[in-house]
Amino acid sequence: MSLLRSLQLSLAARAGSRQAGSLLPPTPQPWHTFHAGPCLSSSGKELLMKLRRRTGYSFVNCKKALETCDGDLKQAEMWLHKQAQKEGWSKAAKLHGRKTKEGLIGLLQEGNAAVLVEVNCETDFVSRNLKFQQLVQKVALGTMLHCKSLKDQLSTYSKGFLNSSELSGLPAGPDKEGSLKDHLALAIGKLGENMTLKRAAWVKVPSGFYVGSYVHGTMHSPSLHNLVLGKYGALVICETSVRKVNLEDLGRRLGQHVVGMAPLSVGSLDDEPGGESETKMLSQPYLLDPSITLGQYVQPQGVSVVDFVRFECGESEETVEAD
Repeated sequence: MSLLRSLQLSLAARAGSRQAGSLLPPTPQPWHTFHAGPCLSSSGKELLMKLRRRTGYSFVNCKKALETCDGDLKQAEMWLHKQAQKEGWSKAAKLHGRKTKEGLIGLLQEGNAAVLVEVNCETDFVSRNLKFQQLVQKVALGTMLHCKSLKDQLSTYSKGFLNSSELSGLPAGPDKEGSLKDHLALAIGKLGENMTLKRAAWVKVPSGFYVGSYVHGTMHSPSLHNLVLGKYGALVICETSVRKVNLEDLGRRLGQHVVGMAPLSVGSLDDEPGGESETKMLSQPYLLDPSITLGQYVQPQGVSVVDFVRFECGESEETVEAD
């Protein structure tokens, strides 16, 4: 009930408020066995600084990359990524089996499509690191690319799920090299923790439908653009014959209800409150006004709730399979 209480308190103070997450300093980089070698010229130092800014790797590693690639900046950047990936695969093998209960839910919406992804790590400290959040972004972009590549069903909405192995094989995006599992290895090499690409869900809707969304425990970063990060996330699919001005706000409130009340099914407006209906969304007490049911709140709005997806970061595999 702590999550429900948290939602009720935050919504009472300011509907839809978001908490700004802080990013902690980057963790130490891998491969500390390289030797510094002779001093660089002024032009060499400029290249070194540029490579350091582009990749975020240590000066020692960047210097080694430039020496190996005869000062070719592009080749040096590729060499660094390959070395980090090798280190990542090695660390992944060593860290395999260590529990990954922390992490983030990522929400990305583009036009008529929306995706939720979950990426896990070992500690909350790493989940607040920009490099980890950039990995979540790559997973969200890869899932969105997959969603948009599927054939549309123009008459109704479509929804799908991807498990860990399916996610791993997806390309990271139209402008990215390698698959998501390659970028996972790269992140493990940089941050030194076990990580997993746990799951993803995608929704695509035609005209006459709308996808409401909400993320709880929100974190923001200017470099992540329209990606929203948090610990809980929900997508709610609504059908409406008229595009209402406040539809976005309504969709967010429905998402808040799904996150806070954790329904297992939509149910119907005819369901009586209580008993077995406690897990049915429309017959649950409305999160922001428990004196009425969610169905009683939705019905005058001129929309119909037809489906939803709820992700909770770190929930057990048994819960995920049951849902």
